[in-house]
Amino acid sequence: MDLAVKAYLKKHEIQYVYHDHPAVFTCEEARIHCKHVPGLACKNLLLRDKDNNGSTRGFYLVIMPAEKRLQMSLLQQKFGAKKLRFAKPEELMELMKLEPGSVSPMGLINDKEHQIIVLIDQEIWDAEIVSFHPTVNTASLELKKEMFHKLMKSFSNLQQVV
Repeated sequence: MDLAVKAYLKKHEIQYVYHDHPAVFTCEEARIHCKHVPGLACKNLLLRDKDNNGSTRGFYLVIMPAEKRLQMSLLQQKFGAKKLRFAKPEELMELMKLEPGSVSPMGLINDKEHQIIVLIDQEIWDAEIVSFHPTVNTASLELKKEMFHKLMKSFSNLQQVV
């Protein structure tokens, strides 16, 4: 696990269980290789909102159950977004210091200017245990509900449970 992630979790007294597994890039691969990881698996998506001229208006980190399908049109309506699209790999690297396939709430430690708005699915927020990558797709962190809430509240990014 990245030393900065480990230090952040320690500093904020976030208790977790670490699980190694083969690299996974898709939810299908995670179903195969992460069966041993308890909890509700999270899918983390960095989206950008573009205006009619193609300029980026803002970024959203969507944290949702891995098996749930993202309905972009509903998000656009709910948040007044013009045109939501997946962030480009270079935007993901610039904002969160992450590669595609490794998107994680832990990448928020690199969003120093709090440019990303975090949208957490209600099912994830209510889950007794959640799991997600710790910024690398060869491992998962398992967090109990209280620890996940504590972690998310430790970030200064604007957050909303949807």
